[in-house]
Amino acid sequence: MEFKKNTHEIKIKPCLIREQSPFTYKAAKIPFSFRQIAKFLGPAFIVSVAYVDPGNFATNISGGSIFNYNLVWVILWSNIMAIFLQINSAKLGIATGYNLSQMCKKVFSKRINWFFWIIAELAAIATTMAEFLGGALGLYLLFGLSLPLAGLLTGVISFAITYMQKYGQRVVEIIIFTLIAVISISYAIEMFLAKPDWSSVAVHTLIPSLPNGQAVLIAVGMLGATVMPHVIYLHSQLVQCRNYGMNDEEKVKHLKMEKIDVIIAMNIAFIINAAMVIVSAAVFYQKGIIVNSIEQAHQSLEPLLGSLSSGAFAIALLASGFSSSAVGSMAGETVMDGFVDVKIPLNIRRLITMAPAMIIIASGVNPMKALLLSQVCLSFALPAAIIPMLIITGRKDLMGRFVNGTLTKIAGFIIASLIIILNAVLLYLTFSGKV
Repeated sequence: MEFKKNTHEIKIKPCLIREQSPFTYKAAKIPFSFRQIAKFLGPAFIVSVAYVDPGNFATNISGGSIFNYNLVWVILWSNIMAIFLQINSAKLGIATGYNLSQMCKKVFSKRINWFFWIIAELAAIATTMAEFLGGALGLYLLFGLSLPLAGLLTGVISFAITYMQKYGQRVVEIIIFTLIAVISISYAIEMFLAKPDWSSVAVHTLIPSLPNGQAVLIAVGMLGATVMPHVIYLHSQLVQCRNYGMNDEEKVKHLKMEKIDVIIAMNIAFIINAAMVIVSAAVFYQKGIIVNSIEQAHQSLEPLLGSLSSGAFAIALLASGFSSSAVGSMAGETVMDGFVDVKIPLNIRRLITMAPAMIIIASGVNPMKALLLSQVCLSFALPAAIIPMLIITGRKDLMGRFVNGTLTKIAGFIIASLIIILNAVLLYLTFSGKV
């Protein structure tokens, strides 16, 4: 089945392709070389920000401070699941020429699409709320700004990052890559100062262990905070920048390049997440300090490792908050114009996604309550992103030669079921007050 492009397609400006540009994506020739791979790196790096957002800081640091290195393996398996889902999202975008929300509009009924649209918007807004909080906390820890003022400043900076799409998606990719580099360097400093037991790290990365019931709760929380529904929608849109005018053979090469992009970006996110757990275990667990908040982690690092460590932590949190809130806003833009025929100007869409987060932070709501609300929304939203994606990528009439094979369908069913069940468990435990 072929689809005619409609007039409601998302109008995110391409990569400002120029004939002599080093970032020219000529569909006719895509040789497998480092130079060509470098041209295709970018979409997965934007997506990977969701896996190192402030929510990950909280769960990873808590897990390391209570259970030493025992839960590093959870980060590894969460990353494997994330790689699978992001490759499927990219494949859908490359094969069909549409993003996931646009394909849902073509495949499902109008009533179902209204449901998907509402859930996806709530997910993007809730995620942006938590990520704004991370950026605000970073500014608070570094410069002593009040949370309302820091939240407003985070909103302005995030809006500025998303506004840079005007000059091409590649510009945003470079900004996000720079912020990820800041997070990576900050945690490299933390790792150097913490001096972890690497043999123990290796053992617990490869061998799963859950010492007690509380470890199960934290492991579920770490997994539940990892897979974000908004970037499943977003990745299928981001690949369109390099997908224009390609035939099937060229799309096969494009998909190969994007798989490399996903593997590199997701494994960088894995290293950062693992570093959070490892540093927390090496510093807090060894000193018998149980960390229950980001502020406590920052306050405890300075007397234990010095001001360089606490400063690096705050900078990493700030970079995470800025980058992830911008990505959440981009995801909100994507889903707002995909499912239903609601036409809203681009800058208004950005403000709609960001405004609730800024209002909640400015109102002085308890940060933990804000994070709780965001987790609840994300738990509800996950099935609405994963299930339709697997349905669409499993249909040959929609995907052609890119359709998922039997083994991929089975793997997708297992991964989706596991993620949805564990998020439901996390939701139950959260409401029951057990986590």
